[in-house]
Amino acid sequence: MNTIRKIAVLTSGGDSPGMNAAIRAVVRAAVYHGIECVGIYRGYQGMIEGDFKALDARSVKNIINKGGTFLKSARSDEFLTKEGRKKAYDHLVREQIDGLIIIGGDGSFRGAVQFSREFDVPVVGIPSTIDNDIIGTDFTIGYDTALNTVVEAIDKIRDTASSHNRLFLVEVMGRDAGNIALHAGIGAGAGDILIPEHHLSYEQLLESLAQSKKSGKSSNIIVVAEGDRTGKNIFELADFIKKNDSGYEVRVTVLGHIQRGGAPSCYDRVLASRLGVGAVEAMLEGVERVMVGVKYGKIVTIPFAELLKKEIQKDTELIRIADIISI
Repeated sequence: MNTIRKIAVLTSGGDSPGMNAAIRAVVRAAVYHGIECVGIYRGYQGMIEGDFKALDARSVKNIINKGGTFLKSARSDEFLTKEGRKKAYDHLVREQIDGLIIIGGDGSFRGAVQFSREFDVPVVGIPSTIDNDIIGTDFTIGYDTALNTVVEAIDKIRDTASSHNRLFLVEVMGRDAGNIALHAGIGAGAGDILIPEHHLSYEQLLESLAQSKKSGKSSNIIVVAEGDRTGKNIFELADFIKKNDSGYEVRVTVLGHIQRGGAPSCYDRVLASRLGVGAVEAMLEGVERVMVGVKYGKIVTIPFAELLKKEIQKDTELIRIADIISI
């Protein structure tokens, strides 16, 4: 075991359901192994300002079922500067912190890597983002809950679409990755799915809608990732469909931030618990500058240097399946 007596944990970037469960697991794993744990409020900005609070097993009771993050999250332009990171490091030294656990996404990990290299602070990351867009792990905390939220919403929209013979364009989160749109679209039985990784032209979309009409569909649903650029935005896309007489009455629904909130699913609670314990134990074993993830059901560690230099590959097989079953 490495000589670790006191660790700190923070949440950074966009919140996701299950972050609280991960914090709980980190704190209780630390207590179990006889080390102190400190919570840093408001992410990197709180580290710069010294917004720290000691946590024990009872500090994290009754939070496993809650969405969001009780440690809060915030953007920090100051942490992008060397001076800001130095302030953060000084607070860690003053609190006698031996290691740092970051719960967040790709951007949070990039900040952690630079900070760790500059000041030689042991850092372990826990992937938590509803987009599931981090290399090295099959699932990120919050993704399963977000999918279930989206599918439930689309199921309700379908009732109205069917009742009025309408075409609904449903925008879901996914600025750079279409995982939510692709998986939720298949799960909810969407007619078409538009994602950033797989461009569909206007002509292809109109042809698909025409085929749907011809096959007897009286209503339809298109799931659109917010990062898709078939149109400049979903409203422009809706106007284009209306002007080109798709045969449907067109409506738009933007699901927005409801996808981030809500109680985490059982899967996300268990995943967060496994990763939280895994992060503490990796640090105790002297493994640093890594992310803990899950591959084929097993907890693994992936060096930050390896995961940050790779790009997520689009799931061509799932795209093919979506095309087949949407007829």
